[in-house]
Amino acid sequence: MTLKLYDTATRSVREFVPLRADEVSIYHCGLTVQASPHLGHIRKEVVFDVLRRWLTNQGFRVKVVANVTDIDDKILSKSAENGEDWYALAYRFERELHDAYASLGCIQPTYEPRATGHIPEMVELILELIARGHAYVAPDGSGDVYFDVASWPRYGELSGQKVDEMEPATDADPRGKRDPRDFALWKGHKAAEPLTASWPSPWGRGRPGWHIECSAMAGKYLGESFDIHGGGIDLRFPHHENELAQSSAAGHEFANYWMHNAWVTMAGEKMSKSLGNTALVTEVTKRYNPRAVRFFLLAPHYRSTIEFSPEDDDTRGSLTEAEKAIARIDSFMSRAFEKIGEGFHAYAPYSLPFWPQFAAAMDDDLGTPAATAVLFEAVRAGNQALAAGDSGATRDIFFAVTGMLDVFGLNPLAPEWSDENTDQDLTTVVDGLVGALLEQRATARAAKDWATADAIRDTLAATGLKITDTPDGATWSLEK
Repeated sequence: MTLKLYDTATRSVREFVPLRADEVSIYHCGLTVQASPHLGHIRKEVVFDVLRRWLTNQGFRVKVVANVTDIDDKILSKSAENGEDWYALAYRFERELHDAYASLGCIQPTYEPRATGHIPEMVELILELIARGHAYVAPDGSGDVYFDVASWPRYGELSGQKVDEMEPATDADPRGKRDPRDFALWKGHKAAEPLTASWPSPWGRGRPGWHIECSAMAGKYLGESFDIHGGGIDLRFPHHENELAQSSAAGHEFANYWMHNAWVTMAGEKMSKSLGNTALVTEVTKRYNPRAVRFFLLAPHYRSTIEFSPEDDDTRGSLTEAEKAIARIDSFMSRAFEKIGEGFHAYAPYSLPFWPQFAAAMDDDLGTPAATAVLFEAVRAGNQALAAGDSGATRDIFFAVTGMLDVFGLNPLAPEWSDENTDQDLTTVVDGLVGALLEQRATARAAKDWATADAIRDTLAATGLKITDTPDGATWSLEK
């Protein structure tokens, strides 16, 4: 199959062709850590985690960079209200973000740069834009630097807007702007702001504007061109539009594909901290199985809106229904494992029943609704095989379902869903599964069947396990 993705820039579904033959580079905008993360924030993390898992399943090495915006107007404002140092507030909520990642089984980014750690790169990029005639220092002595929107004819290409119809940029005082739509690249230090929230620059002490941060960090870690830039649809304008403009104006090719997931809404309104209609990840995962919360966020297509009801009225798509779905999956997995016992073997999912339909759905713009339908079709068939006492069909379907759950990040036996409180039965299952696969691998290596040995290793690596060969045999551990 060939993966196709909807590209926001072209407003069309395009065949995904990575820039490098065996590696995919992804940058997605992380949070401005000014408050606790809610379901609207974490949906983006789940969407791109599933994308990463699917690409890994298809044999790519995947590099994911997701920034943390830890300096911002809102961070300064909220920390002042709290009587708290701005950096302490940002760090506190950054740790909450990491906890939210972990609670929903998301693989950590390859790297997670902070904006405050990349001021030199931002200054360098701003100087390049000034030299090329696409940015200017405000003449009012404020120390502000702006991107000159009128100097870049392509401005508006990502969001499809015409410049003349755009609202003024509200990220800085308009007094020093040539055009109200010009946006801030650098903000001069203000007397009312803490000195710790400023850095030296050619224009005096100050701090970066929001948009320049991501351009600088993406460029540093992924190069002047990379495969996919993503985020929530609310970032398409102005944030991603401005990123694209300033990076392109600096001579960088930047992102080859743009992906945006839709909102999570409450009562038809975008879930938002500013509107006060949020469902915090920490609270929702106390009420519901975290795997069900993850399923709730990934089962609808990533470009469709999810409506969250705090009352959870058992309507289709609710978290209660998600819990029932997870229970159906787990019931089959538990019964099937008990049936096949030690008879499992290394597997290649693409050779198993239901996998071609699943792969076709995932290749169609990450079509999780169709893919979850295939998953439950497989579970139904697996239950029928169990009832008929057909151990061969049960085994094959068990492994097919396991592969699908690995892609979704929902495999109950995967390391991300086990912790120090995991019961002994589940620990025994994990040890047995991995141990048997390692024995299969050792047999293949002894027979110089390197293809099978490598397939087993890759299967285990895709679930987050590191295999180490020692003189006494292979051992496994969780990837750090």
